[in-house]
Amino acid sequence: MRNEERDTMNNEMTALIENIKNDYLNWTMLCAKDTLSDTNKTMIAEFNDKLTYKMGSKYIKVISGGSVWGFVVNTDKDKKFKCGDILKAAGWAAPARNAARGNILDGGYTIRWTGPLYLI
Repeated sequence: MRNEERDTMNNEMTALIENIKNDYLNWTMLCAKDTLSDTNKTMIAEFNDKLTYKMGSKYIKVISGGSVWGFVVNTDKDKKFKCGDILKAAGWAAPARNAARGNILDGGYTIRWTGPLYLI
């Protein structure tokens, strides 16, 4: 992967992380009926602090606390998926390879703070 492609992927991963954080905030606001308590604010801060990603040669693992949120394809050499495809987690170390849930490079994906959406 060239430096320009790597920078683009990092920028889009940052945007994905922000979208996940925003979905958690919106869900919390809905549950709290638009008035955040100190506990809500603490929970939001903890969620945001624990949301990270780890770059791998094939996949980028998105980690939420001690769980895997999902994976993003990080190669152009996959026979089934294209670079940037969002995949659900099958477990800690591997994605579910049945279908992509969107693509961070193409945009227009829909996710929740709990993970990539199920197939419809």
